[in-house]
Amino acid sequence: MVRSRLYPPSLRLMGTAASKPLVAKQPNLTPTSPLSFENPSAFRVKSFGELLRALSVFHFCSFPSLVNNCGKLMSVAQSILGRRGLSLLLKPTFYAQFVAGENEREIFKSMEKMSLLGLRPMLAVPIEEDLGESSGEKRYDDNMGAMLECVRMSHSNSWSKDPMMQLKITALLNPELCAKLTKLISQQPYDLSLLVRAMDGESISFPGLEESEVSHFLRGLQRLNKVAEASVNKVRVLVDAEYTYMNPALSLVTMAMMKKFNKDGVWIWNTYQCYLKESRSLLLNELHLSKNEGFRMGVKLVRGAYMDKERKLAETEGHLDPVHQCWEDTNDSYNGLLDAMLEVISQRPERYRLIVATHNEESVKRAAKRMEELNIDKDGGSVCFGQLLGMCDHVSLTLAKEGHAVYKSVPYGSVADTLPYLVRRAQENRTVLQGIRKERNLLQQEFSRRLRGGRRSPE
Repeated sequence: MVRSRLYPPSLRLMGTAASKPLVAKQPNLTPTSPLSFENPSAFRVKSFGELLRALSVFHFCSFPSLVNNCGKLMSVAQSILGRRGLSLLLKPTFYAQFVAGENEREIFKSMEKMSLLGLRPMLAVPIEEDLGESSGEKRYDDNMGAMLECVRMSHSNSWSKDPMMQLKITALLNPELCAKLTKLISQQPYDLSLLVRAMDGESISFPGLEESEVSHFLRGLQRLNKVAEASVNKVRVLVDAEYTYMNPALSLVTMAMMKKFNKDGVWIWNTYQCYLKESRSLLLNELHLSKNEGFRMGVKLVRGAYMDKERKLAETEGHLDPVHQCWEDTNDSYNGLLDAMLEVISQRPERYRLIVATHNEESVKRAAKRMEELNIDKDGGSVCFGQLLGMCDHVSLTLAKEGHAVYKSVPYGSVADTLPYLVRRAQENRTVLQGIRKERNLLQQEFSRRLRGGRRSPE
């Protein structure tokens, strides 16, 4: 793995002065009861059909061989049933569990239902590319149109306070170029101002890139600029992290977008994968960069989803494994950065924002407890929580009931368009999918109660 040297050496986490460590606020003297995710009553808002569907889907996902080979199974099913037949099979099951809908009416119906449950949708266009999947400029322009439509739908969703959406840079910028940029900036860093000028339409020459690559990079930056311009003062854009061989380039572009658009508010966010050994130094360096460059910063904190591929790639290319060696180290990494961000936010809530994007109950409880100790408002906008649509609802619904801001990542589109996305997410999150025994048990308890004559709670 090649790391970017765009940023200065790792620092201690700082407050307003470089030499002054963070000091937490006095804890709230009237603590609330600790969060508990043991009660199946969280699912009483679901219909009988929704309970049955979730139980069926989660039962399928409990078999590792099925999850690991779901892409091949879908291909076989399509060859037997045809595209339409496969769509008819998936739409009421896996698709309905994890996707908001195909058209605007279906998407808005799903978003409205979430709102009634106290949850907030975070729309995600299921478009991304990896090496060897690059498209032409027209396809990237079409993808930009889809992103602008996502901004429009997120903003017109009047029942959701403080709307958010997700964005993958490789939907608008060639992944091969991102990989090449990662290598280049490890040797010769690019100044953020250079990228900002390119976003504004100035013809810039980037050292190390060929003429055709410069042309594509300029067009890609201008596509990102259009999406950002459309979202400012309307929708917060959370840029996803991807693979280590392109992440430094993605962070460079994201920091440039922050420099341009996060002067007076936190509209562009970056994602930090805590299963990577470098996650702490990367986040601390970029916090320092935001302070020096004078822009505000949004942070999406995740554990990470590309572990197997990262390890295989490191072994193939003879690099050090970039991923923590054990689950406990990843947990320590996540919880350490979570604590650090909450302390920063307690001092400068107007300057930093955080989404605790995890299905891990202990990290969620830790975040809620520290927020209370640091007097961070549950729904003040500085800290929120995030989980995937169709998963971890017992955590999401409990958090919302307790007054926290909770977002569900909501992909949308046709079955054909979302199927590759769903297959990738299933394989990347298979340890989560296979570990949902507790959620399945809670669903089963509510399902059994309903069979005995218990009623669904009114919405």
